[in-house]
Amino acid sequence: MIDWAATALWSAITLASFAVTRAVHRRRPRWWLMPLITAPLGIALILLVFHVPYSTYRAGAGWLLWMLGPAVTAFAVPIYDQRAMIRRYWRPLLAGMIAGSATSFLSGWALAGVLGIDGPLRLSLLPRSVSTPFAMAISAEIGGMPDITAVFVIATGILGALLGEAAVKRGIPSGRTAQGAMIGVAAHAIGTAQVQPLHPRVGALAGLAMVLTGLLNLALAPLALWFLRG
Repeated sequence: MIDWAATALWSAITLASFAVTRAVHRRRPRWWLMPLITAPLGIALILLVFHVPYSTYRAGAGWLLWMLGPAVTAFAVPIYDQRAMIRRYWRPLLAGMIAGSATSFLSGWALAGVLGIDGPLRLSLLPRSVSTPFAMAISAEIGGMPDITAVFVIATGILGALLGEAAVKRGIPSGRTAQGAMIGVAAHAIGTAQVQPLHPRVGALAGLAMVLTGLLNLALAPLALWFLRG
């Protein structure tokens, strides 16, 4: 039976944590104040202080995680809105998506092997370079642990956002298309949000590359895993 009181409590705490940390980040746009960093830390602190098991929190706020699935359908909107850009830049976008996805999968597989990581944890590392809804779906499909994958996705996105911001600030204007494709493929939503205020065109291309890369990975991940295991 659903405990509606617990659901309301933990959902409210989660949403409030995100709202507060987002407001703080808007006032002070520092990478270490990103809501994806500070909100989970705040919630974790609450759980530790009040000795609440993660399973209790997950049971109350788990529906928010479930909403990531339906949220994927919203990605159809930017694809439709940017259809002219897709037609114009489909070659660099496609090349960037294929190269970036292959590099991500191969490097993740190799790194896990070097560190002696195997089983579901190794599989959870593979889809770390796509946006969270896609990554969690891919992780579940290939036998990984979606919750662990989400952690890898956030860590990858933060690192990619930092490198992407530096690339946009120091990069040459003629390379904006490549920069957008690179950030969207490697740093997904976190990187896209970080560079959007710096250069709208790069942000638009990054968002487009992020969505298309997620769809490509979702379709080809089982085939890539079969190839790696073979």
